[in-house]
Amino acid sequence: MYSVSTEGSFDAAHFLKDYQGKCKNIHGHRWRVVVQVSATSLLEDKQNQGMVADFKDVKKALNQLLNTFDHTLIYEKDSLKPALKKLLQEEDFALREVPFRPTAENFSRFFYEELKKSMNITQVSVYETPNNCATYTD
Repeated sequence: MYSVSTEGSFDAAHFLKDYQGKCKNIHGHRWRVVVQVSATSLLEDKQNQGMVADFKDVKKALNQLLNTFDHTLIYEKDSLKPALKKLLQEEDFALREVPFRPTAENFSRFFYEELKKSMNITQVSVYETPNNCATYTD
């Protein structure tokens, strides 16, 4: 099996509702996302001969996805009180609602499933800090 990996990053804040610790408060990360694309054989077309995938294409798809989260407050659906959400929107804050608790584990699966729609992703790792990451694989 052949594999190639690339990575991207975005800066965003989040919080974990109902968490008993510091992460219940809004805080930020430079989220680093590493994706792996795999194939049992290499491409044979003239442009991509000898490649698993063109790094340019993988990086473009990854960055398009990550840019939707960059410099936002990421929050789980129904975790903000309606009045607070309204106030934040009135201040023109960039809010990004997700249908899951915004943990590195859940993000690794989310990014995996989104990118899998267009390429043979086999692994996604999401780093919240330089030393802490979560990985989702098939």
